[in-house]
Amino acid sequence: MPEETTREPEPGPVTLTRAERVVPSWNDPLAAAVTRPLGGPLGEHAAVGRHWFWSPQRVGLLLATLALMLCWFGKGSCIQQYQDSSGATQLDWRAGRPFVAMCYSDIVPLYGAERLDRPGTFPYYTSWKESSQTAENNTRYMEYPVFTGLFQWANAKLAAGWLNVARSGWLPGALPVAIYFDITAFFLSAAWLVTVWATGRTVKRRPWDMVLVAVSPLVLVHAFTNFDAIATAFTATGLLAWARKRPLLAGLLLGLGATAKLYPLFLLGVLFVLCLRAGKLTPFWKTAGAAVVTWLAVNAPFILTATRGWWEFFRMSTLRPMDPDSLYNVFSYISGWAGFDGVLQKNQTPTYLNITVAVLFLTCCAGIAYLALAAPRRPRVGQLAFLVVAAFLLTNKVWSPQYSLWLVPLAVLAIPRWRLLLGWMLIDAVVWVPRMFYYLGVDHKGLPEGWFLGTVVVRDLAVVGLCVLVVREIYLPAADLVRMDGDDDPAGGFLDGARDVIIPNAVRRRRRKAVAA
Repeated sequence: MPEETTREPEPGPVTLTRAERVVPSWNDPLAAAVTRPLGGPLGEHAAVGRHWFWSPQRVGLLLATLALMLCWFGKGSCIQQYQDSSGATQLDWRAGRPFVAMCYSDIVPLYGAERLDRPGTFPYYTSWKESSQTAENNTRYMEYPVFTGLFQWANAKLAAGWLNVARSGWLPGALPVAIYFDITAFFLSAAWLVTVWATGRTVKRRPWDMVLVAVSPLVLVHAFTNFDAIATAFTATGLLAWARKRPLLAGLLLGLGATAKLYPLFLLGVLFVLCLRAGKLTPFWKTAGAAVVTWLAVNAPFILTATRGWWEFFRMSTLRPMDPDSLYNVFSYISGWAGFDGVLQKNQTPTYLNITVAVLFLTCCAGIAYLALAAPRRPRVGQLAFLVVAAFLLTNKVWSPQYSLWLVPLAVLAIPRWRLLLGWMLIDAVVWVPRMFYYLGVDHKGLPEGWFLGTVVVRDLAVVGLCVLVVREIYLPAADLVRMDGDDDPAGGFLDGARDVIIPNAVRRRRRKAVAA
């Protein structure tokens, strides 16, 4: 019998096989329906992961790029120009254009409101007076966390440099605010692409779930409404670093995210309770320590040398009344009770409102911590992260429409059910329409407040429904799509597949019964 010879495998890229990669067109009705015009669901003998270029990551990034382009065209109406009667070029915001065209973006008015259009200014050091405030509160500074404030300032300087080159004829010119908006939109697009990429890398065997982040209706509406894509990018990459068991890098990224928005810090609480249950506190302390050091390294120079300007964000957050999008405003409208609204009459801190917000959020956090420690199986990082951020938005006195972007990547990690998530995202995005016409005013053919608040209630009920489903899947892991596919916690890092040190009493009793039987 001839001696057998072995052949070396041909070199090539290492890819996931069909058995390792979850195919959405096989197990999600919406994905299967979408594929029908393109030939139907993936065939049983189809080659997966063999294409030389079009991986799920690249397809997702392409779709995200197209979505961001559509968002820019939607916002582009608000940077149109016209010449007034004197021949001067002005920004065309006549006749309520930002609300009628639904193109409003905070980026445009903040260019002047934060004094970014003036040479020689610097965030947290430059102050100005506002006559609309009381004498003791009329001195104002940059009203954003440090990273976001410096991001705005850097883009303003880039816009000024662009205009200097444009005057030489090498670049097209426009109003400074239009150039500033386009430069800001470019960097925010890059941040959202990073969010999409990091989410796709974190979900491991479900790479196509990143499409939900890429083409979310919320991205079409709110990618350039404010600067929140910066925080989502840091948060998504921080979770990816944690999933890859790099706690110091995870802490660095979450700390940077906290210098742009507050919510990335909430994820440290999520990691703490899960690491406590698994007895993996050492990597948590590394992550938390790196996050704190990073936050201090960015903020300390301003705390020490521009304390009053640095504190402006926290001062204005305390003074801010309830937002039109908040449940407190809905309650006030329905009940007619103005107890939360004292700041509007007296220009004082809304103490009762702030206390209510803090108590409700801390109560929700305590409930989520109990859920993490008492559930029959340790919850996944994505599940608890979504619950905490959703609880913050639901109980907070401010839910600016772009805040919903925070939930998009976390929802994909927590509950990758395409129809449910796209349904919620569509409802949330549609709230923008009545909001714009509510701000237009009834006198200018806008909508009355009740119509707007009705859509807010529907949006909040949709988020609550997702939270209920996440809690159900935590208590019934067999219904969790991620765990049905054979994974434990793709974003868990050190927690993925780890044994529990803290075992709930219900689990102990179940084990005793099994042994006794």
